Amino acid sequence: MRIFVLMLLLISLKSYSQHNQFTGTWSNENCKDCKKEYIFTIKIAQSYYQLFGIAEISSDKKEVNSGIMDVSGYVYRLGDKAHIEFKTKDGRSASGVLYVNEGALQFSKRSGNNLIPNEIILDKLY
Repeated sequence: MRIFVLMLLLISLKSYSQHNQFTGTWSNENCKDCKKEYIFTIKIAQSYYQLFGIAEISSDKKEVNSGIMDVSGYVYRLGDKAHIEFKTKDGRSASGVLYVNEGALQFSKRSGNNLIPNEIILDKLY
């Protein structure tokens, strides 16, 4: 009986750790209550506790456009929070934290260049 309970516990922990909440394409493109000065799009793939992807900020204002940025990071153990870092081809970088909240991502900038907004809510496109 103990072995059976232990096996169930291990299986449930393994399946919980593989729940990739951050995988997908996220953007503020469909934001209804915000000013659309820019569109922030991030494409992330999650493999266990690692994150990889690309991000871009596009705008009518040329100084706001970021170009393609590389994204890397890791997911915290409980799986609802991740630390990510953005790097451009010219060496600029910034970092922030992603929180999963009811099917949306909340992004908060922590440090680095002014490549990215300080805070933003992202909806999953696909």
